[in-house]
Amino acid sequence: MRLRTPLALLGAALLVLVGPPLLNTGDGSDSGGKIPGLRFMVPNTPGGGYDITARTAAKNAEDADLTHDIEVFNLPGAGGTVGLARLVSEHGNGKLAMSMGLGVVGAVHANKAPKTLADTTPIARLTEEQDIVVVSKDSPYETIQELVEAWKKNPGKLSVGGGSSPGGPDHLAPMLMAKAAGISPKSVNYVPYDGGGELLASILGNKVGFGVSGVSEYLDQIKSGELRLLAVTGPKRVPGLDAPTLREAGIDTEFTNWRGIVAPPGLSETEREKLVSLVEKLHASDEWKKSLEKNGWTDAFLSGEDFGEFLDEQNERVETVLKELGL
Repeated sequence: MRLRTPLALLGAALLVLVGPPLLNTGDGSDSGGKIPGLRFMVPNTPGGGYDITARTAAKNAEDADLTHDIEVFNLPGAGGTVGLARLVSEHGNGKLAMSMGLGVVGAVHANKAPKTLADTTPIARLTEEQDIVVVSKDSPYETIQELVEAWKKNPGKLSVGGGSSPGGPDHLAPMLMAKAAGISPKSVNYVPYDGGGELLASILGNKVGFGVSGVSEYLDQIKSGELRLLAVTGPKRVPGLDAPTLREAGIDTEFTNWRGIVAPPGLSETEREKLVSLVEKLHASDEWKKSLEKNGWTDAFLSGEDFGEFLDEQNERVETVLKELGL
């Protein structure tokens, strides 16, 4: 039995009540294993990790001739829980899927959302990805050690921005960093943004002291020199990027994010199997394998019920970490 969060999130509830249906329910009976008319929801703003993942997956699926005419659209709000509520309201819609990840798990806890991932149909986990610690090109901090020393002196003044709500990956990573550096997580001034796209402007404009986001989201800005990469949060360095891991820099912690796909509840077994099969074929395609390498994503494929069990574990993990951090 998967846990459900009972309290209501007003904005999501209103959107579900007043918004028109996204698409008429499909019966999953289309021939050839393809899903014509498939829509892929991104529950945050353009330019973030969910957006990049969804648009990459859609293009790769079309290029590999696995399906055609996939529509990717954004429905941001409340760390992904507005999109989650809308997805759950599309009961039985076999032609709708949503890009998501650890950030949505955390947002459900932070926002006490009325709908949780336990209300969805799990399709697949696709990737794991390290977070990165970045500053603007004109930041005074040249190394992660310099940043952490300044952070220790005044953790409330040196703000950190992330593209997820409290409880999400871009929030958990700096909180774990703070704890490892001897900073009380409760004293950290975390500024949440609805995705990496919104966060980027604030980092470049020095509206936050530093930012934490997924490695794939800012590769272009790092390579162009607009952003200075100080560290990566995973267990080893990212090929092609000149930055130490946190542990190499003397901060004894590590963190990785993940992303996947869920669908509305109430699907027939045929509809569920068609979505799972489509993603399994995508995972096996050369197009997707090239995208993994290009974006610095780690293959972490897990489909169907195995992914459902993983979601349960992640829900418990986030709740436990937030309690341990006193948040």
